[in-house]
This record gives sequence, C-alpha cells and structure tokens, in this order.
Amino acid sequence: MKYGIIGAGAMGYRYGVLLQENAGLEVDFVDTWQPNVERVREQGGVYVSRDHQDKKLVPINIYYPEEYDGHPDVWIIFKKQMQLSEELKRDQAANIFYDDQYVFSAMNGLGHFEKIEQYFDKNKILCGTAMIATVLNGPGDVDFMGPKNGEEMHMAPYNDKKPDEIMNSIFEDFKKATLGPVMTNDWLGMCMTKVSFNAVANTLCTMFEVTMGQFIEYPGASEMATQLFNEAHDACERAGIYLIDNRQEQVQSVIDSGVKLKYHYPSMYQDFSKGRMTEVDYINGYIANIGRKNNYICSTHEFIVHEVHLAELTRKYRN
Repeated sequence: MKYGIIGAGAMGYRYGVLLQENAGLEVDFVDTWQPNVERVREQGGVYVSRDHQDKKLVPINIYYPEEYDGHPDVWIIFKKQMQLSEELKRDQAANIFYDDQYVFSAMNGLGHFEKIEQYFDKNKILCGTAMIATVLNGPGDVDFMGPKNGEEMHMAPYNDKKPDEIMNSIFEDFKKATLGPVMTNDWLGMCMTKVSFNAVANTLCTMFEVTMGQFIEYPGASEMATQLFNEAHDACERAGIYLIDNRQEQVQSVIDSGVKLKYHYPSMYQDFSKGRMTEVDYINGYIANIGRKNNYICSTHEFIVHEVHLAELTRKYRN
C-alpha cells in the first residue's frame, strides 16, 4: 500500500521514514510548515539520527497540500491538537482526500478523532497510541529516541468492530516497519490509557523542565504519578471507560519509560521550551472534563492545567 503523512513533524517523520526504509513502501509527506518543506527540498531529504548519533540524510517526497496530486491508500495524521482543524480544512480545500482512503492517527491527547470523522468514513479510521519518543531538532532534522526495534504502539478500529482486511494490512505494514503494533478492540480505553500516561510524564516533566530520567530520580515520583493516575481512572470508570492498563501498571510504565528514555524531554516540554502553546487542555484537561461530566472533580489535573497555562503566560517576563 501507499501511505501519505499529514504533518512532517517528529512523529510524522518517524512513521514515514520507518515505513519507507524498513517496510519498503512508497510514502509521501504533506506539510504546511514552510521552513520545513523548503529545508527538506534544499538538502534533498530529512536528516535522521537515533539518540543523537549516526545522522544520515533520508531522501523523501514532500509537498504542500495545494500542489499534491497523489492518491495514498492510507493517510497517517500527526499534527498538534490546536492545529488540526485548520490543517484538515486546508487539505480538504486542496482536494487530496478520497472516499476510498483509510486514515490512522496516534496524536497526543484526545479530541482529534471527532475532527477526522468530519472528512473520513468512520469505518475507515484507525485510532492509535504510540509509546515512541521522537525529537524534531529543527526543519528537516529529526532524532529517533530509544533503541532500534524498541518502538511500541497500539491501534484499534474507531467503529469498535473487528479490523477489516485493509486494517490488518496496515497492521502488517507497521509490523514490517518495526513500529511494534498491537491491535486492540477498545479504541477509547486504549487512547485514555495513553492520555493518562502523558498527563503524568509529559506534563510533570514540562512543569519542572526535567527529562524523564530526572523525574523518576525524585523519591516521590511514584506517589505523584499514583495520585494523577487514581484521578484519571476514577473519572474514566464513572464514564464507563476502562483503561487497558491498571493503576499499578501505569505507575510502573512511567518508571520504566524513565529508565528507557532517561535523557528524553517529552513533546510537551519541546513545545513549551520553544515558546509554543502546549496540548495540556487535550491531556490533563481532557481527563478533568470527563470527571466534570460525571460528577467527579479531578482537582489535581485541574490545578495542573492552570499551572501549565500560568507558566506559558509568564514566559514573557523571563529574560
């Protein structure tokens, strides 16, 4: 099958390059960030490193939506939550979507599948989560964090039915690409498991400007994680959402990730450190909203949302 990547950022590059390099598949990249598109064209591809080493230039095809005339079988979407609506409108206006296409997304946070459903058949949407750390150093320069073949991801049909033949083919392509896919049958429980993980690892590392390894060095890290996971699970259970990992497993996943990705700054920190707005409303805020809708107050998550937005605001006072 042929794949198209919407959003040539850290994760878009990770999926597209691995599908192209490891699975031998045809991949096109569609992006709207002009410095990125022009840099890739100027240098003849994207520079790819792994853990800051072995940098190499990987030739890729990259286009603005308005100039793209390809017809991928599957779109893979990786955009920031705040940018997705405008991106999809621009892509639709450029006439790059077709009725026969499938779409996969493993973006951080939640709220994107409702937007994607406006443009694609619900029965052709694959939801995903990715425990895959990647850093975009700058336009046309990406760093894959973690060991080779260490990627982990989950996927599930958005319609809560069994995966069809095309979805199974996508799974096999991801497997060949060494993305470590696991197919599940509960997209919402799967996604909320990742959201609750990010609500601990991404948000706390961002607030204190530390790597994941530095966070778990703190003796109280497990206790902090437990408090946040307890609120997330309590809120989800009241909403009839059941996560695929239990509370203890999720705490352990943060500790394990801190060991595996000791020197990694999560994507939320990468946004924050570069003066961009974070996705905290789609992560901790999403959990808090589920609680509010089900007569449960996630006081810690709500407080953390305010703290992150306060930190975003006060950046302008720093030298």
